[in-house]
Amino acid sequence: MRVLLTGHQGYLGTVMAPVLAAAGHEVVGLDSGLFADCVLGPAPADPPGHRVDLRDVTAEHVAGVDAVIHLAALSNDPLGALAPDLTYDINHHASVTLARLAREAGVRRFLYASTCSVYGAAGGEELVGEDAPLRPVTPYAESKVRVEDDLHDLADDDFTPVFMRNATAFGYSPRLRADIVLNNLVGHALLSGEVLVLSDGTPWRPLVHAADIARAFTAALTAPREAVHDRAFNIGSEANNVTVAEIAEQVADAVAGAKVVITGETGADPRSYRVDFSRFRAAIPGFDCEWTVARGAVELADAYREHGLTREDFEDRFTRLAVLRAASEAGAVDDTLRWRR
Repeated sequence: MRVLLTGHQGYLGTVMAPVLAAAGHEVVGLDSGLFADCVLGPAPADPPGHRVDLRDVTAEHVAGVDAVIHLAALSNDPLGALAPDLTYDINHHASVTLARLAREAGVRRFLYASTCSVYGAAGGEELVGEDAPLRPVTPYAESKVRVEDDLHDLADDDFTPVFMRNATAFGYSPRLRADIVLNNLVGHALLSGEVLVLSDGTPWRPLVHAADIARAFTAALTAPREAVHDRAFNIGSEANNVTVAEIAEQVADAVAGAKVVITGETGADPRSYRVDFSRFRAAIPGFDCEWTVARGAVELADAYREHGLTREDFEDRFTRLAVLRAASEAGAVDDTLRWRR
């Protein structure tokens, strides 16, 4: 297939592009480039692509495309809280416009990167499946719910949206993010000797490696239409349903000499949920996640050491909120997070 991959210069897109290419697909990227320079280690070899803001996509960008994998977004809860209106403009409205343009252009499959955060304050000990009530507690998660609803309305015999509800990502990517839980805790452990947990450590989190997300999307791209059409799938593994305190202990095991410090200063996080991932395994026989949290912690620690992660880079270059604030203060982007001409 000829696949348009939005967000190809992001944390997940940088991992996914070569996986798609290795599967024989022609990958065309689309990215505003806001985080293109957030590189740890050798610079990645990007596929050819469009340098365009998601809000400015036109029919030209989807012409001749067989499928769209849509990753591009303001990508975490702190960013959503910083600018809720922008979050909805980019994550919701621009995403739905992209889907409409794709459908009009004859694109047959649209894989949407949603999130398990849509379950928000699920609570309890039961595993949460795709038919559970959605309880988003942040603008980021709410924007994902709205897109799923609107894409459902666009589904027809010729246009197949698929809602890939990724667990919280972890793992090394050439375009690193340090503001997601495992990546963050490993960095703190290496740089300070402490595995610092600001919550009380009790919330449950489902985690999934970036490479397993890439494999799942690649599998869904060519799965039989009847298996995936207009369906939501949790992407991850039950083995990686862990509490934040358990994540911290596995980080301490991966970073010799690191000590777990649970301050509890932010209290109990309302986002707590354990997730059932069996639907995707049933739809895609033979698929399962390959990475555990423990293995991912070791991979991250090794990569951070190998590529010389510094405290300055950890706090500034690889934290999305810090990158955007720096770009804004430097006048590189305007108040809508568009590049200044």
